[in-house]
Amino acid sequence: MNNLLITWKDVLKEMQNLVTAVSYDLYIETLEPIKYENGKLVLLASTETNKNQLMKLHYNKLLGVCQKHYGEIDEMIILQPNEEKEFLDEVRQAEEELRIKQEFDERNKLNEKYTFDTFVVGKSNQVVYSACKNVAENPGKNFNPLFIYGGVGLGKTHLLHAIGNYIRKTFPKTRLLYVTCEQFMNDFTRAIREKTNEAFRKKYREVDVLMVDDIQFIANKTGTQEEFFHTFNDLYQLNKQIVLASDKHPRNMETLEERLKSRFTGGLTQDIQKPDFETRLAILQKKVQLENYNVDPNVLIFLAERIDSNIRELEGSLNKVVSLSILMGKEQASMFEAEEALKDIEFDRSQHLTVDKIIDTVCKYYNVKRSDLVGKKKNKEIVDPRQVCMYVATELLDVPLMTIGEIMGGRDHTTVMHARDKIADNIRKNKALKTEIDDLITMLKSET
Repeated sequence: MNNLLITWKDVLKEMQNLVTAVSYDLYIETLEPIKYENGKLVLLASTETNKNQLMKLHYNKLLGVCQKHYGEIDEMIILQPNEEKEFLDEVRQAEEELRIKQEFDERNKLNEKYTFDTFVVGKSNQVVYSACKNVAENPGKNFNPLFIYGGVGLGKTHLLHAIGNYIRKTFPKTRLLYVTCEQFMNDFTRAIREKTNEAFRKKYREVDVLMVDDIQFIANKTGTQEEFFHTFNDLYQLNKQIVLASDKHPRNMETLEERLKSRFTGGLTQDIQKPDFETRLAILQKKVQLENYNVDPNVLIFLAERIDSNIRELEGSLNKVVSLSILMGKEQASMFEAEEALKDIEFDRSQHLTVDKIIDTVCKYYNVKRSDLVGKKKNKEIVDPRQVCMYVATELLDVPLMTIGEIMGGRDHTTVMHARDKIADNIRKNKALKTEIDDLITMLKSET
């Protein structure tokens, strides 16, 4: 027996001594407690007449006794039989809405660390960053939908959370929902199973901003695509902002319906690419700053050169280096921990081509001495082949810039970076130079 009924027995016992036996038998004992919550007590009378007589003769007396046994009661409601179903339906609806709201709040949490300020902008992502910032500042006005696509761990989720955090801070009354595609599919499946379609649609269609991450998983789900199509249309027609993120362009989702492909590409479709060295280094520096890590700067350069796949792996490698240094009781993470952390990572390198072979081929092609190429001479006849050599090495080998610089006469990585960028820029303007480098690459590939 629950507490509601146990306490009600105490109420009956006291009321029996406060009213006549007839009144008790007719109006009090026949009452049934339905619900007590948040200061509201709901009782069910056996008939409409009994309710009316109770309200007229004994309401205040009963309220006083109930307050004594239940505690503070702000409202005591007495229902007649034909009112019970409507009341219980309202209770169930309120409970369902509360459940949905609690679930909405739980799932709709945004990572507060993922903001525009903590996102490192570089050549590979500056356009998509600007687009996301514009959407956050002007939801539903410029780019709708905004579709972001790119490989794993490149910052798509960070940007979605950044949009959400900015909107919530700047436009606090905006109803914003962030979910993964999996969450959308699970909600849709449960709505069908539990016959709560109306609550599901209210959750997804009565928002001002809808952001769905990993939307590519909807591609082979026919029923879910149908529902999302109508959700998309309802929001779009009301000028509500839609932001989607995927690992591929909509046209490359083979089992995605054509009408959804058309909707997804109807606004701005923008890719996010792998970060270049400078951006990777900046990401590590930002991570060190935010987490207050103590790391040798050379470690950051080493990691930025070696890990070029995605940001997630890059930051994971940094965390591993720091963890190793802590386990070894060091105050600062050093190159030793960096090399230990990365020794089990496989790198896709040529088994035959080396920096030394590239140097020898360049010397032969330009008819210069190796000692001059890796030496200190600064005349054009030597500097140009030297920079070409560095460029070709960065193009054909997956080795750290530090390594290339060391072999090229003990130069640092910034010298290699400068040579790489300068030659890359000159190639676009100088066809003769492009031909020379193509010849070199052909020679090197034929020799390996």
